[in-house]
Amino acid sequence: MSSPWDLHAHSTASDGTLCPAGLVRRAAARGVRVLALTDHDTTAGLAEAAAAAEAEGVELVPGVELSTAWEGVEVHVVGLWIDPAHPALQAGLERQRRSRLERARAMGERLARAGIPGAYEGARALAGGEVVNRSHFARFLVASGHGRDLAQAFGRYLQRGRPGYAPPSWVPLAEGIGWIRAAGGVAVLAHPGRYRLSGGRLRRLVAAFRGAGGEAIEVVSGSHGPAQMHVAAGLARRFGLLASVGSDFHVPGNPWRELGRLDPLPDGCVPVWEARSGPALLAEAGP
Repeated sequence: MSSPWDLHAHSTASDGTLCPAGLVRRAAARGVRVLALTDHDTTAGLAEAAAAAEAEGVELVPGVELSTAWEGVEVHVVGLWIDPAHPALQAGLERQRRSRLERARAMGERLARAGIPGAYEGARALAGGEVVNRSHFARFLVASGHGRDLAQAFGRYLQRGRPGYAPPSWVPLAEGIGWIRAAGGVAVLAHPGRYRLSGGRLRRLVAAFRGAGGEAIEVVSGSHGPAQMHVAAGLARRFGLLASVGSDFHVPGNPWRELGRLDPLPDGCVPVWEARSGPALLAEAGP
């Protein structure tokens, strides 16, 4: 299935492999009419993406994705329709990036002790921007012959308990939601099916998210199969949350996380865009 909306995508400003303009052009070619650029902990790609979107006839939703912490679990929150210039948001993002850089240095030191020198420098070179994360280390490991692909590199070196893993230090969930709301944005609980929580604990997470001011949940995601989409739809209805859709696109060639390759929202879900008085193009994109 294809969707004219894709409200979760990444560029080279964080850990995607297409520049912001290239991302927009690919989205337009695939029939996406409304695209959110939601790079990890940065809004650096939004200006370039906005210029390309105007040229391509795509409505760009300014966004960001935050890594947050809830009861020892890393939880991602997407902010949509944010004011990128808001000082509270930008101060928070700068704090997140500093934390990422400290973690990256620790990962580089641990990999060096494991016999893989130069990983920090290699990951930073691959990142090219403000944000360095584990995917950049994985790409370095593959390029330097320490894994046949990204999945193997993660499994051997970068997951919890492996030689290159360093624990993150993310902002608490409620504080991250506060940054998004201060910037006028809608906070969306990203890909809930990825957190590997029991049903009861997932409901507690969603309740905490809603209680902190979260307004929407990603129901249709490139990370979700049909069962996970059904669970997310049920959570949206149960907690009165709006429903979002997003491929979580990072790199061409992954058929499950391709721009616009998204199922329709299940019945009974209220789309997040219906709560926004955005440009006419949102309505023109159709159901």
